[in-house]
Amino acid sequence: MARLLSVNVGLPRDVMWRGEKVHTAIWKQPVQGRIAARRLNLDGDGQGDLAGHGGENRAVMVYQMDAYRYWERQLGRNNFSLGQFGENFTVDGLADDEVAIGDRYRIGTALFEVTQPRVTCYRIGIRMAEPAMAALLVSHHRPGFYFRVLEEGEVGAGDEIVKVADDPERITVANIDALLYLPNPSREQLERSLRVPALSPGWKTSLKAIAEQRAPDAGNPGLKASSGPPPAWPGFRPMRVARLDRETANVVSLSLEPTDGAPLPVGLPGQFLVLQLRTTPRGPMLLRNYSMSGMQCAKSYRVSVKREAKGVVSSYLHDHVHAGDILEASAPRGGFTLKCGDGPVVLLSAGIGATPVLAMLHSLASASSRRSVWWIYGARNRAEHPFATESRGLMQTLVNGRSHIVYSKPDANDKRGVDYDSVGHVDTPLLDGLGVTRDADFYLCGPPSFLKQLPQSLKTWGADSARIHLEVFGPAESITPGIAPTSHPPVHPPAGEPGAGPQISFVRSGLTVPWSPRFSSLLELAEACDVPVQWSCRTGVCHTCECGLIGGTVRYETDPLQPPATGNLLICCSTPSGDVEVDL
Repeated sequence: MARLLSVNVGLPRDVMWRGEKVHTAIWKQPVQGRIAARRLNLDGDGQGDLAGHGGENRAVMVYQMDAYRYWERQLGRNNFSLGQFGENFTVDGLADDEVAIGDRYRIGTALFEVTQPRVTCYRIGIRMAEPAMAALLVSHHRPGFYFRVLEEGEVGAGDEIVKVADDPERITVANIDALLYLPNPSREQLERSLRVPALSPGWKTSLKAIAEQRAPDAGNPGLKASSGPPPAWPGFRPMRVARLDRETANVVSLSLEPTDGAPLPVGLPGQFLVLQLRTTPRGPMLLRNYSMSGMQCAKSYRVSVKREAKGVVSSYLHDHVHAGDILEASAPRGGFTLKCGDGPVVLLSAGIGATPVLAMLHSLASASSRRSVWWIYGARNRAEHPFATESRGLMQTLVNGRSHIVYSKPDANDKRGVDYDSVGHVDTPLLDGLGVTRDADFYLCGPPSFLKQLPQSLKTWGADSARIHLEVFGPAESITPGIAPTSHPPVHPPAGEPGAGPQISFVRSGLTVPWSPRFSSLLELAEACDVPVQWSCRTGVCHTCECGLIGGTVRYETDPLQPPATGNLLICCSTPSGDVEVDL
């Protein structure tokens, strides 16, 4: 008979780690007597990061005494205390390779149901003083699991654990953990797992994405959303500027053709290129990414560049590049692409954010699409309205196309009904007034303020969050779980003596610095430069840190449990093998 050996609780606290203050409740202490198990957690317990822990589906964390003994042998330690692994219930029995998702257990007067394995993150490494612990729990098939509380009641150390129901699919905790995190998941087990009603929604969504995956080299869509197909070529290739078109005083379009005359791989509408150039003969190599703005074809790629006030590269492209010049370009990249289907499409943009959605509009027009298509665009006035004639012409070819142009500050000579349709901004009251359907796919691109406000407004308005797609020109928002967000300074070289290693370019941030072996990973270098980064496990498990490897190669100091998508890398456990360009 399985038995509850200890009940452990703890409230969030701040602990120092690598110079940062981490808010965490992974320190749990045994309690005496009986304690109430409630729908969201145990009395006296809490979670520091509700995005990854706690809630109805993760109310009670369970870990086994047999696993304690296993890790004592593996790690050569004998100093573990109850609650060491951040668990609420330390139990005798209930092994991860025996307990199935959906099994139900009576403990004391409460009834529990198994919902999902533990999601491992870096905080278990802090608690265990073993940085690789997150990866070890998964690779050794001993993650532990969560209960939901079906019937509230009281529990206490010494209670028997009585199984009262078996889930018919019998997908064990260890098996379902491996389906998400380890290579070559079983198709049969994936399909069975999706039939388990008790499986938490987050895990079900992730496993469904894996089950529906079609491209074998596209990484793990259950951990990281697709960043598009693998790039057609690594690094950069020479491209000739075939023509330049001045769209407005501050926007220029460059059409690029291959110097060898060979056909180009056709990119997907919405993807971007990275351009590599020097603005002076002996100056540093500079890299910038620009969305393709024209029709996708095998002859040329078109990018459109806005002159930025302090933009070294954008100013150079405006003032010094001419037809016939040679530029180095990456293959098309990115997962912000037009989805196939027959449903309505709403293309929402402002300023130079028109470029990727203009490529989508070209694609729809070229296919003579009969989909309902909205083109809704915001600019300051006609002088700052690029692609006006082009977009109008494309919309006229669509039988179900509708357009609305918004100027925030029209000039006296701007004509309402000719140049623009209304004064204001692109927002949900505008969409409501126009009768835009909520069941569309929404594609958004624009300045930071546009992308900060509109997505949440769309969700509140009733749009499906899964059908709201964003393209961010600059660095993405950081993900640093448990660490309070701070206002970071502009990106900069790391403090201390500069390295003497290969050049590392953070493309979106516009920073290139030499590598130094004092950093254990590209992630640590990015953090030292205040480059916005995303991470969770820091050990090659969760793929939160996965991003595009524009050029160069890396080696993994700790092999990830499964590789990233072709053309990507995991920055948390990689170091450069030479010069590297990273999409950060």
